[in-house]
Amino acid sequence: MEGLGRDFNRIWSAGLITNLADGVLKLAAPLLAVRLTRDPVLISLLAALSLLPWLFFAIPIGAFVDRVDKVKALVFGNLLRSCVAIVLSYAIYSGRISIWILLGTVFLIGICEVLVDTTSQAAIPHLISSTKLEKGNSRLQISEVTVSQFVGTPLSGFLYALAIGLPFLFSGVGFVVAAIILGSRPFLSRMGSEKTVEIERPRLASEIKFAIDYMYKDKRIFHIVLITTSIGFFYSLSSAIAPLFMIQELGVAPRYLGVLFAVQGIGALLGSISAPRISEKLGRGRALALNLTIASLPIILTGIVPSVWYYLPLSVMIGFSISIWNILLMSLYQSLIPRELLGRIHGARRTIVWGLMPLGSVLGGFVAKGGLRLPFLIGGIAATAIVFFTFKRIVAIGNESVIVAQEL
Repeated sequence: MEGLGRDFNRIWSAGLITNLADGVLKLAAPLLAVRLTRDPVLISLLAALSLLPWLFFAIPIGAFVDRVDKVKALVFGNLLRSCVAIVLSYAIYSGRISIWILLGTVFLIGICEVLVDTTSQAAIPHLISSTKLEKGNSRLQISEVTVSQFVGTPLSGFLYALAIGLPFLFSGVGFVVAAIILGSRPFLSRMGSEKTVEIERPRLASEIKFAIDYMYKDKRIFHIVLITTSIGFFYSLSSAIAPLFMIQELGVAPRYLGVLFAVQGIGALLGSISAPRISEKLGRGRALALNLTIASLPIILTGIVPSVWYYLPLSVMIGFSISIWNILLMSLYQSLIPRELLGRIHGARRTIVWGLMPLGSVLGGFVAKGGLRLPFLIGGIAATAIVFFTFKRIVAIGNESVIVAQEL
Protein backbone atom coordinates (compact mmCIF):
# COMPACT_ATOMS: atom_id res chain seq x y z
CA MET A 1 0.00 0.00 0.00
CA GLU A 2 3.05 2.27 -0.29
CA GLY A 3 2.35 5.73 -1.62
CA LEU A 4 -1.25 6.19 -0.46
CA GLY A 5 -0.74 6.67 3.26
CA ARG A 6 -1.69 5.06 6.58
CA ASP A 7 -5.20 6.47 6.65
CA PHE A 8 -6.00 5.09 3.21
CA ASN A 9 -4.67 1.73 4.35
CA ARG A 10 -7.09 1.78 7.29
CA ILE A 11 -10.04 2.35 4.97
CA TRP A 12 -8.67 -0.34 2.66
CA SER A 13 -8.19 -2.86 5.50
CA ALA A 14 -11.71 -2.35 6.83
CA GLY A 15 -12.94 -2.63 3.24
CA LEU A 16 -11.36 -6.07 2.92
CA ILE A 17 -13.49 -7.32 5.82
CA THR A 18 -16.72 -5.70 4.63
CA ASN A 19 -16.10 -6.94 1.08
CA LEU A 20 -15.81 -10.47 2.43
CA ALA A 21 -19.06 -10.05 4.38
CA ASP A 22 -20.78 -8.50 1.37
CA GLY A 23 -19.60 -11.33 -0.87
CA VAL A 24 -21.08 -13.88 1.49
CA LEU A 25 -24.40 -12.00 1.60
CA LYS A 26 -24.41 -11.51 -2.18
CA LEU A 27 -24.86 -15.23 -2.75
CA ALA A 28 -26.62 -16.26 0.46
CA ALA A 29 -29.55 -13.87 0.00
CA PRO A 30 -30.59 -15.04 -3.51
CA LEU A 31 -29.97 -18.69 -2.54
CA LEU A 32 -32.35 -18.27 0.37
CA ALA A 33 -34.83 -16.41 -1.84
CA VAL A 34 -34.86 -19.19 -4.45
CA ARG A 35 -35.40 -21.68 -1.63
CA LEU A 36 -38.40 -19.69 -0.38
CA THR A 37 -40.00 -18.93 -3.80
CA ARG A 38 -39.56 -19.41 -7.56
CA ASP A 39 -41.75 -16.42 -8.51
CA PRO A 40 -39.61 -14.19 -10.81
CA VAL A 41 -41.34 -11.03 -9.57
CA LEU A 42 -40.50 -11.79 -5.93
CA ILE A 43 -36.94 -12.69 -6.93
CA SER A 44 -36.64 -9.37 -8.76
CA LEU A 45 -37.87 -7.58 -5.62
CA LEU A 46 -34.76 -8.85 -3.84
CA ALA A 47 -32.56 -6.93 -6.28
CA ALA A 48 -34.91 -3.95 -6.21
CA LEU A 49 -34.99 -3.61 -2.43
CA SER A 50 -31.20 -3.76 -2.18
CA LEU A 51 -31.05 -0.62 -4.37
CA LEU A 52 -34.25 1.18 -3.31
CA PRO A 53 -32.56 2.86 -0.30
CA TRP A 54 -30.56 4.96 -2.77
CA LEU A 55 -33.81 6.51 -3.97
CA PHE A 56 -35.10 7.38 -0.51
CA PHE A 57 -31.97 8.02 1.54
CA ALA A 58 -28.96 8.88 -0.65
CA ILE A 59 -29.44 12.66 -0.63
CA PRO A 60 -30.24 13.11 3.09
CA ILE A 61 -27.47 10.68 4.04
CA GLY A 62 -25.06 12.53 1.72
CA ALA A 63 -25.88 15.82 3.45
CA PHE A 64 -25.54 14.08 6.82
CA VAL A 65 -22.10 12.75 5.87
CA ASP A 66 -20.85 16.25 5.05
CA ARG A 67 -21.95 17.46 8.50
CA VAL A 68 -20.51 14.72 10.73
CA ASP A 69 -17.24 12.95 11.48
CA LYS A 70 -16.78 10.45 8.65
CA VAL A 71 -15.00 7.84 10.75
CA LYS A 72 -17.87 7.76 13.26
CA ALA A 73 -20.34 7.44 10.38
CA LEU A 74 -18.44 4.43 8.98
CA VAL A 75 -18.31 2.74 12.39
CA PHE A 76 -22.02 3.35 13.00
CA GLY A 77 -23.03 2.05 9.55
CA ASN A 78 -21.07 -1.18 9.95
CA LEU A 79 -22.39 -1.85 13.45
CA LEU A 80 -25.97 -1.25 12.32
CA ARG A 81 -25.84 -3.68 9.39
CA SER A 82 -24.14 -6.20 11.64
CA CYS A 83 -27.18 -6.15 13.92
CA VAL A 84 -29.55 -6.60 10.97
CA ALA A 85 -27.59 -9.58 9.56
CA ILE A 86 -27.46 -11.30 12.96
CA VAL A 87 -31.21 -10.82 13.48
CA LEU A 88 -31.85 -12.42 10.09
CA SER A 89 -29.67 -15.35 11.08
CA TYR A 90 -31.74 -15.76 14.23
CA ALA A 91 -34.96 -15.72 12.20
CA ILE A 92 -33.62 -18.56 10.06
CA TYR A 93 -32.47 -20.67 12.99
CA SER A 94 -35.78 -20.14 14.83
CA GLY A 95 -37.83 -21.19 11.81
CA ARG A 96 -39.54 -17.80 11.45
CA ILE A 97 -37.98 -16.84 8.13
CA SER A 98 -40.16 -15.95 5.13
CA ILE A 99 -39.56 -14.25 1.79
CA TRP A 100 -41.04 -11.05 3.24
CA ILE A 101 -38.66 -11.04 6.20
CA LEU A 102 -35.75 -11.60 3.82
CA LEU A 103 -36.89 -8.73 1.58
CA GLY A 104 -37.24 -6.40 4.56
CA THR A 105 -33.80 -7.32 5.84
CA VAL A 106 -32.21 -6.70 2.44
CA PHE A 107 -33.81 -3.25 2.41
CA LEU A 108 -32.41 -2.39 5.86
CA ILE A 109 -28.92 -3.61 4.94
CA GLY A 110 -29.22 -1.50 1.79
CA ILE A 111 -29.79 1.62 3.92
CA CYS A 112 -26.61 0.87 5.85
CA GLU A 113 -24.76 0.37 2.56
CA VAL A 114 -25.84 3.83 1.42
CA LEU A 115 -24.32 5.33 4.56
CA VAL A 116 -21.05 3.36 4.41
CA ASP A 117 -20.53 3.72 0.65
CA THR A 118 -21.32 7.44 0.55
CA THR A 119 -19.05 8.11 3.53
CA SER A 120 -16.19 6.10 2.05
CA GLN A 121 -16.33 7.88 -1.30
CA ALA A 122 -16.50 11.28 0.41
CA ALA A 123 -13.47 10.38 2.56
CA ILE A 124 -11.11 9.21 -0.21
CA PRO A 125 -10.22 12.70 -1.58
CA HIS A 126 -9.27 13.73 1.97
CA LEU A 127 -6.80 10.84 2.16
CA ILE A 128 -5.00 10.97 -1.21
CA SER A 129 -4.13 13.65 -3.76
CA SER A 130 -6.24 14.25 -6.87
CA THR A 131 -3.46 12.83 -9.08
CA LYS A 132 -3.73 9.47 -7.29
CA LEU A 133 -7.53 9.09 -7.38
CA GLU A 134 -7.54 6.49 -10.17
CA LYS A 135 -4.79 4.53 -8.42
CA GLY A 136 -6.64 4.61 -5.11
CA ASN A 137 -10.03 3.74 -6.60
CA SER A 138 -8.44 0.97 -8.64
CA ARG A 139 -6.83 -0.51 -5.52
CA LEU A 140 -10.14 -0.46 -3.67
CA GLN A 141 -11.91 -2.07 -6.64
CA ILE A 142 -9.27 -4.79 -6.96
CA SER A 143 -9.68 -5.64 -3.28
CA GLU A 144 -13.46 -5.64 -3.54
CA VAL A 145 -13.53 -7.98 -6.51
CA THR A 146 -10.84 -10.31 -5.19
CA VAL A 147 -12.26 -10.72 -1.69
CA SER A 148 -15.96 -10.51 -2.53
CA GLN A 149 -16.14 -12.73 -5.61
CA PHE A 150 -13.12 -15.03 -5.27
CA VAL A 151 -13.42 -15.63 -1.53
CA GLY A 152 -16.79 -14.40 -0.28
CA THR A 153 -19.17 -16.04 -2.74
CA PRO A 154 -17.52 -19.51 -2.78
CA LEU A 155 -17.28 -19.35 1.02
CA SER A 156 -20.95 -18.42 1.15
CA GLY A 157 -21.93 -21.57 -0.73
CA PHE A 158 -19.88 -23.68 1.67
CA LEU A 159 -21.38 -21.97 4.75
CA TYR A 160 -24.89 -22.24 3.30
CA ALA A 161 -24.40 -25.98 2.79
CA LEU A 162 -23.40 -26.34 6.46
CA ALA A 163 -26.32 -24.29 7.81
CA ILE A 164 -28.65 -21.86 6.02
CA GLY A 165 -28.30 -19.14 8.65
CA LEU A 166 -24.51 -19.39 8.96
CA PRO A 167 -23.59 -17.00 6.08
CA PHE A 168 -25.68 -14.23 7.64
CA LEU A 169 -24.14 -14.76 11.07
CA PHE A 170 -20.66 -14.75 9.51
CA SER A 171 -21.35 -11.45 7.72
CA GLY A 172 -22.68 -9.87 10.91
CA VAL A 173 -19.45 -10.69 12.72
CA GLY A 174 -17.41 -9.36 9.78
CA PHE A 175 -19.09 -5.97 9.91
CA VAL A 176 -18.27 -5.71 13.63
CA VAL A 177 -14.59 -6.45 12.93
CA ALA A 178 -14.52 -3.71 10.26
CA ALA A 179 -16.02 -1.22 12.72
CA ILE A 180 -13.28 -2.08 15.25
CA ILE A 181 -10.54 -1.54 12.65
CA LEU A 182 -11.93 1.88 11.75
CA GLY A 183 -12.55 3.07 15.29
CA SER A 184 -9.57 1.60 17.10
CA ARG A 185 -7.32 4.68 16.81
CA PRO A 186 -7.49 8.24 15.37
CA PHE A 187 -6.91 9.00 11.70
CA LEU A 188 -4.11 11.38 10.75
CA SER A 189 -6.26 13.13 8.12
CA ARG A 190 -9.08 15.44 9.13
CA MET A 191 -12.34 13.89 7.97
CA GLY A 192 -14.79 15.61 10.23
CA SER A 193 -17.73 17.79 9.17
CA GLU A 194 -17.04 20.50 6.63
CA LYS A 195 -17.65 24.02 7.96
CA THR A 196 -16.82 26.45 5.21
CA VAL A 197 -18.79 29.68 4.95
CA GLU A 198 -19.67 29.15 1.30
CA ILE A 199 -21.49 25.83 1.75
CA GLU A 200 -22.72 25.82 5.32
CA ARG A 201 -26.49 25.45 5.65
CA PRO A 202 -28.39 25.64 8.94
CA ARG A 203 -31.00 23.09 7.88
CA LEU A 204 -30.69 19.66 6.29
CA ALA A 205 -33.45 20.48 3.78
CA SER A 206 -31.41 23.45 2.54
CA GLU A 207 -28.36 21.25 2.00
CA ILE A 208 -30.41 18.73 0.03
CA LYS A 209 -31.77 21.48 -2.22
CA PHE A 210 -28.25 22.85 -2.61
CA ALA A 211 -26.96 19.45 -3.78
CA ILE A 212 -29.69 19.04 -6.39
CA ASP A 213 -29.24 22.60 -7.69
CA TYR A 214 -25.46 22.19 -7.91
CA MET A 215 -25.72 18.94 -9.84
CA TYR A 216 -28.25 20.40 -12.27
CA LYS A 217 -26.24 23.57 -12.95
CA ASP A 218 -23.00 21.67 -13.67
CA LYS A 219 -24.00 20.22 -17.03
CA ARG A 220 -21.04 17.84 -17.12
CA ILE A 221 -22.25 16.13 -13.95
CA PHE A 222 -25.89 16.41 -14.97
CA HIS A 223 -25.36 14.80 -18.37
CA ILE A 224 -23.24 11.91 -17.11
CA VAL A 225 -25.84 11.26 -14.41
CA LEU A 226 -28.61 11.10 -17.03
CA ILE A 227 -26.58 8.71 -19.17
CA THR A 228 -25.69 6.37 -16.31
CA THR A 229 -29.26 6.49 -14.97
CA SER A 230 -30.80 5.34 -18.24
CA ILE A 231 -28.21 2.63 -18.82
CA GLY A 232 -28.35 1.48 -15.19
CA PHE A 233 -32.12 1.12 -15.48
CA PHE A 234 -31.81 -1.35 -18.35
CA TYR A 235 -28.86 -3.16 -16.75
CA SER A 236 -31.05 -3.74 -13.70
CA LEU A 237 -33.92 -4.91 -15.89
CA SER A 238 -31.66 -7.51 -17.49
CA SER A 239 -30.01 -8.84 -14.32
CA ALA A 240 -32.88 -8.83 -11.81
CA ILE A 241 -33.65 -12.53 -12.19
CA ALA A 242 -30.07 -13.67 -12.95
CA PRO A 243 -29.90 -16.36 -10.20
CA LEU A 244 -33.19 -17.87 -11.38
CA PHE A 245 -31.98 -17.67 -15.00
CA MET A 246 -28.77 -19.53 -14.16
CA ILE A 247 -30.60 -22.27 -12.30
CA GLN A 248 -33.56 -22.85 -14.60
CA GLU A 249 -32.28 -21.87 -18.06
CA LEU A 250 -28.58 -22.73 -17.86
CA GLY A 251 -28.98 -25.72 -15.53
CA VAL A 252 -26.55 -24.53 -12.84
CA ALA A 253 -27.00 -26.31 -9.50
CA PRO A 254 -27.53 -23.84 -6.63
CA ARG A 255 -24.44 -25.14 -4.80
CA TYR A 256 -22.26 -24.10 -7.77
CA LEU A 257 -23.51 -20.52 -8.02
CA GLY A 258 -20.67 -19.34 -5.78
CA VAL A 259 -18.10 -20.89 -8.14
CA LEU A 260 -19.87 -19.25 -11.09
CA PHE A 261 -19.69 -15.83 -9.45
CA ALA A 262 -16.00 -16.43 -8.75
CA VAL A 263 -15.34 -17.13 -12.44
CA GLN A 264 -17.24 -13.98 -13.36
CA GLY A 265 -14.97 -12.09 -10.98
CA ILE A 266 -11.93 -12.85 -13.16
CA GLY A 267 -13.03 -10.19 -15.62
CA ALA A 268 -13.80 -7.71 -12.86
CA LEU A 269 -10.38 -8.26 -11.30
CA LEU A 270 -8.55 -7.83 -14.61
CA GLY A 271 -10.54 -4.68 -15.28
CA SER A 272 -9.71 -3.28 -11.86
CA ILE A 273 -6.00 -3.88 -12.42
CA SER A 274 -6.06 -2.49 -15.95
CA ALA A 275 -8.19 0.64 -15.39
CA PRO A 276 -5.42 3.19 -14.66
CA ARG A 277 -3.26 1.91 -17.52
CA ILE A 278 -6.14 1.87 -20.01
CA SER A 279 -7.18 5.37 -18.94
CA GLU A 280 -3.63 6.60 -19.44
CA LYS A 281 -3.32 5.01 -22.87
CA LEU A 282 -6.75 5.86 -24.30
CA GLY A 283 -7.65 8.90 -22.23
CA ARG A 284 -10.29 8.78 -19.52
CA GLY A 285 -13.12 9.86 -21.83
CA ARG A 286 -12.52 7.30 -24.56
CA ALA A 287 -11.84 4.55 -22.02
CA LEU A 288 -15.18 5.27 -20.33
CA ALA A 289 -17.17 5.21 -23.57
CA LEU A 290 -15.49 2.14 -25.06
CA ASN A 291 -15.86 0.03 -21.93
CA LEU A 292 -19.51 0.94 -21.52
CA THR A 293 -20.04 -0.24 -25.10
CA ILE A 294 -18.19 -3.49 -24.43
CA ALA A 295 -20.25 -4.09 -21.30
CA SER A 296 -23.60 -3.60 -23.06
CA LEU A 297 -23.26 -5.79 -26.14
CA PRO A 298 -22.69 -9.13 -24.30
CA ILE A 299 -25.93 -8.64 -22.37
CA ILE A 300 -27.82 -9.19 -25.63
CA LEU A 301 -25.85 -12.38 -26.31
CA THR A 302 -26.60 -13.63 -22.80
CA GLY A 303 -30.24 -13.87 -23.80
CA ILE A 304 -29.47 -16.43 -26.51
CA VAL A 305 -26.64 -18.58 -25.07
CA PRO A 306 -27.49 -22.31 -25.03
CA SER A 307 -25.45 -23.26 -21.95
CA VAL A 308 -23.41 -21.95 -19.05
CA TRP A 309 -20.15 -22.54 -20.97
CA TYR A 310 -21.13 -19.89 -23.51
CA TYR A 311 -22.36 -17.59 -20.74
CA LEU A 312 -19.09 -17.60 -18.77
CA PRO A 313 -16.86 -15.73 -21.28
CA LEU A 314 -19.61 -13.15 -21.77
CA SER A 315 -19.87 -12.59 -18.03
CA VAL A 316 -16.08 -12.21 -17.78
CA MET A 317 -16.19 -9.59 -20.53
CA ILE A 318 -19.00 -7.70 -18.80
CA GLY A 319 -17.18 -7.79 -15.47
CA PHE A 320 -13.97 -6.49 -17.07
CA SER A 321 -15.63 -3.50 -18.69
CA ILE A 322 -17.93 -2.60 -15.81
CA SER A 323 -14.98 -2.53 -13.39
CA ILE A 324 -13.08 -0.10 -15.59
CA TRP A 325 -16.20 2.03 -16.00
CA ASN A 326 -16.82 2.16 -12.23
CA ILE A 327 -13.25 3.13 -11.38
CA LEU A 328 -12.96 5.84 -14.01
CA LEU A 329 -16.46 7.17 -13.33
CA MET A 330 -15.75 7.58 -9.62
CA SER A 331 -12.46 9.32 -10.45
CA LEU A 332 -14.43 11.59 -12.80
CA TYR A 333 -16.84 12.62 -10.03
CA GLN A 334 -14.06 13.09 -7.50
CA SER A 335 -12.26 15.35 -9.99
CA LEU A 336 -15.29 17.50 -10.86
CA ILE A 337 -16.90 17.86 -7.41
CA PRO A 338 -15.26 19.95 -4.65
CA ARG A 339 -14.20 17.83 -1.68
CA GLU A 340 -16.43 19.60 0.81
CA LEU A 341 -19.49 18.85 -1.35
CA LEU A 342 -18.80 15.22 -2.19
CA GLY A 343 -21.20 13.73 0.34
CA ARG A 344 -24.16 15.76 -0.85
CA ILE A 345 -23.50 15.59 -4.59
CA HIS A 346 -22.56 11.91 -4.39
CA GLY A 347 -25.83 11.25 -2.57
CA ALA A 348 -27.85 13.30 -5.07
CA ARG A 349 -26.49 11.58 -8.14
CA ARG A 350 -26.79 8.13 -6.52
CA THR A 351 -30.42 8.91 -5.70
CA ILE A 352 -31.11 9.38 -9.39
CA VAL A 353 -28.86 6.67 -10.82
CA TRP A 354 -29.40 3.92 -8.26
CA GLY A 355 -32.84 5.12 -7.20
CA LEU A 356 -34.40 4.18 -10.53
CA MET A 357 -32.62 0.83 -10.76
CA PRO A 358 -35.17 -0.89 -8.47
CA LEU A 359 -37.89 0.07 -10.95
CA GLY A 360 -35.84 -1.60 -13.67
CA SER A 361 -35.43 -4.69 -11.50
CA VAL A 362 -39.15 -4.99 -10.81
CA LEU A 363 -39.97 -4.42 -14.49
CA GLY A 364 -37.46 -7.15 -15.33
CA GLY A 365 -39.34 -9.52 -13.04
CA PHE A 366 -42.59 -8.89 -14.91
CA VAL A 367 -40.85 -9.15 -18.29
CA ALA A 368 -39.44 -12.53 -17.17
CA LYS A 369 -43.01 -13.82 -16.93
CA GLY A 370 -42.75 -14.09 -20.72
CA GLY A 371 -39.45 -15.98 -20.50
CA LEU A 372 -36.31 -15.75 -18.39
CA ARG A 373 -34.19 -14.80 -21.42
CA LEU A 374 -36.37 -11.87 -22.44
CA PRO A 375 -35.01 -9.34 -19.87
CA PHE A 376 -31.46 -9.81 -21.20
CA LEU A 377 -32.54 -9.21 -24.80
CA ILE A 378 -34.61 -6.11 -24.05
CA GLY A 379 -32.19 -4.63 -21.51
CA GLY A 380 -29.11 -5.28 -23.64
CA ILE A 381 -30.56 -3.77 -26.81
CA ALA A 382 -31.77 -0.65 -25.00
CA ALA A 383 -28.48 -0.10 -23.14
CA THR A 384 -26.41 -0.53 -26.32
CA ALA A 385 -28.58 1.99 -28.17
CA ILE A 386 -28.11 4.57 -25.39
CA VAL A 387 -24.33 4.15 -25.43
CA PHE A 388 -24.27 4.55 -29.20
CA PHE A 389 -26.13 7.90 -29.10
CA THR A 390 -24.15 9.33 -26.15
CA PHE A 391 -20.67 8.04 -27.00
CA LYS A 392 -19.16 11.43 -27.95
CA ARG A 393 -20.60 13.21 -24.92
CA ILE A 394 -19.11 10.60 -22.56
CA VAL A 395 -15.69 11.07 -24.16
CA ALA A 396 -15.90 14.85 -23.79
CA ILE A 397 -16.94 14.81 -20.12
CA GLY A 398 -14.27 12.25 -19.22
CA ASN A 399 -11.52 14.29 -20.83
CA GLU A 400 -12.71 17.52 -19.16
CA SER A 401 -12.54 15.85 -15.74
CA VAL A 402 -8.85 15.07 -16.28
CA ILE A 403 -8.14 18.72 -17.10
CA VAL A 404 -9.95 19.86 -13.95
CA ALA A 405 -7.94 17.43 -11.78
CA GLN A 406 -4.67 18.67 -13.23
CA GLU A 407 -5.59 22.26 -12.36
CA LEU A 408 -6.22 21.48 -8.68
